[in-house]
Amino acid sequence: MTATSETSYDVVVIGGGPAGHHAAIQAARSGKRALLVEREASVGGSCVARGTIPSKTLRETALALTGFKRKSGDVCTVNMGEDVQVASLMTRLEQVITAHQHYMEAQLARDHVTRWHGRGRFIDAHTVEIQGVDGTRRQVCAEILVIAAGSRPRSPGEVPVDHTHIMDSDSILSMTYLPRSLTVLGAGVIASEYASIFAALGTEVTMIDRGERPLGFLDPELTDRFVASFQKTGSRYLGKSALKTVAWDGLSEVVTILTDGREVRGEKMLCALGRVANLEGLDIANAGLTATDRGLIKVDEHGRTAVPHIYAVGDVIGAPSLASSAMDQGRRAICHALGQPSGVSPELIPMGIYCIPEMSQVGLTEQQARERHGGAMVGRAPFAELARGQIAAIQDGLLKLVTDAAGRKLLGVQVVGEGAAELTSVGQMALIAGQDIDVFIANTFNFPTLAEGYRVAALDIAHQREGSKVQPAVVAKS
Repeated sequence: MTATSETSYDVVVIGGGPAGHHAAIQAARSGKRALLVEREASVGGSCVARGTIPSKTLRETALALTGFKRKSGDVCTVNMGEDVQVASLMTRLEQVITAHQHYMEAQLARDHVTRWHGRGRFIDAHTVEIQGVDGTRRQVCAEILVIAAGSRPRSPGEVPVDHTHIMDSDSILSMTYLPRSLTVLGAGVIASEYASIFAALGTEVTMIDRGERPLGFLDPELTDRFVASFQKTGSRYLGKSALKTVAWDGLSEVVTILTDGREVRGEKMLCALGRVANLEGLDIANAGLTATDRGLIKVDEHGRTAVPHIYAVGDVIGAPSLASSAMDQGRRAICHALGQPSGVSPELIPMGIYCIPEMSQVGLTEQQARERHGGAMVGRAPFAELARGQIAAIQDGLLKLVTDAAGRKLLGVQVVGEGAAELTSVGQMALIAGQDIDVFIANTFNFPTLAEGYRVAALDIAHQREGSKVQPAVVAKS
């Protein structure tokens, strides 16, 4: 195995997931010769093959097959029986994965991004060696390098993941039938999404986590509604709980013992206790980089590492580990490297969590607004008060607006319920434009729609605003 002659590119990106894909395309569209190195046969990374795309497709398929929506009880739901094969749910999933991979590959070809199938490792701060699947090696050098190698499921030593009875977020998709019961370890995005999907399909789900509530980075008002809705399905969330032992009983169940002595049994288990950055084999030390204690690459607000011409984006830098954030990080890193404007603040990138019910937020939460601005006003629009929510029997949702203490400047939007991720985009545009909430009051929304919640929530704040101006009556002394 000998290396070919060295080749030069303007930009070399290691990893073809959302972050790397967007970085390579941004570089190519900026007139640079870009090379994308991907170890998998298809681009998209875990996001497309085993993460975002599969879980969201399974979610939509589950909703369609079961007729399950977050309803008040006026419309019946249908639970799937054990005889329904998970394989039947996977047919569309396979189609969507393939279609999205082809779309991403077509984008690369259209923008003239060169793609090599192989594993990359640093020779020095400007040179990367790529080992192809056939064992051949070749070297490339570049002025700008981007590490977007992604991550893999974390397998803690105390949880014996065997991918048959105890699975991770990759192998959960290989199940051939719906389990009667499922224990989910963790309460992050992956854990919460899969827990609610299987609960919707009729599986009795128990979530176990150290945190008081799941998804601790979200507004507590959203997660409290999620937990309440999740538990209505007959499933449970066991917060403030720590593991003692996890074991397959050799017969029919995975047995989990908690440190407080409680026992949880499930036919299957999903271990979703975080992810590990794919840094092994990259030899980042050869480029002058070191990983943090958590196995991540430290970067500044532009994605730049300690070596100025090397950037790191996506899961290799840690939270929030969402596809939308990764895409933006990849784009912004190249913009910074090339001296181009990178657009709006990362704080205005929306966050969508595709549980059942859906949750999304953009901008500041109520707590953040109070801490940064010394006060805040909050307006709420329960879906139960919206005509659309009443018509479609989706009354357990909520749209929440956060403003400054004066009740004028919009600072954040949080939504839980059907279409939350879509609804948040309206608020995102208002935040980017620097609009006051009065813009929602002064304009008309389609009727009936859930988007009307913006007007209802804004009116709620306006009423609070006016109420604060009312002076108490002065009682004359006799």
